[in-house]
Amino acid sequence: MKILIADDHALFREGMHHIVSQLGDKVDILDAGNFSEAMEIAGNNPDIDLALLDLKMPGSNGMDSVRLFHSNHPRIPLVVVSGTDYRSDIEHVMNNGAMGFVSKASNSKDMLQALRIVMGGGIYLPPQLLQHALVGMEDSRKDGRSWRVNRFGLTARQMEVLRHLTKGLSNKDIAQAIGLAEGTVKIHVAAIFQALRVNNRSEAARTALSLNLVADR
Repeated sequence: MKILIADDHALFREGMHHIVSQLGDKVDILDAGNFSEAMEIAGNNPDIDLALLDLKMPGSNGMDSVRLFHSNHPRIPLVVVSGTDYRSDIEHVMNNGAMGFVSKASNSKDMLQALRIVMGGGIYLPPQLLQHALVGMEDSRKDGRSWRVNRFGLTARQMEVLRHLTKGLSNKDIAQAIGLAEGTVKIHVAAIFQALRVNNRSEAARTALSLNLVADR
C-alpha cells in the first residue's frame, strides 16, 4: 500500500503517519511539503493507492490545484484535508475530482474511517460538514417537500441519485442524467452512504434492493 501525504506542516504529516500506518501491515508513506513536490512524487509513483492533499500549502492554488492533480492523476483516489469547512469549498473540492473532504479538526478515528471508505471506493464527508454542504442543494420549494425525508432519512433528490446508482451509473453519468454538478452528486452519495450505513456503492445498491427502496434491476 502506497500513500502520499502532501502538507507543508511537518508536525501534521508526522501525525498522519501514525494514522495512515494503521491502514495495513505494510504501508509505504510518501511525504510532500509543497504542491509541486506532490505532483512530482505522484508522477513518479503511478501506483499510489491514496493521496491526501492540503488546500493551502506552498505552490498550491486551492481548487485549481485539486483539479490539476486529479486531471494529471485521475486513477489516484484523492482526499482533501483542510482547516476550512465552507460549503462552497466542499462543493468545489468534490466537483474537481476529490473523493473525500476531511477537516483537520477530525480525530484519528474519524480520519481513519474516512481513508478506509475512500480506499474502498466510497465517498466521505464528515457528518457535520455533510449536513452543512447539503443546505440549499435540494430544490427550493415553498412547501418544503424537497427536504422531507423518508423513514431511511433520504430526501427525494437522494432517492433519485440512489436509483441511478443501483443501475451502475457513475457519478458523472448520474450528474448528466439528472442535471446536477458532479460534485453535488458526490455529496448526495456521501449522504446516502451515511443514511444506509454503508461504505461503498455496491453495499449501497445491495442494501437499497434488500430494503425495497428501489426496483430490482
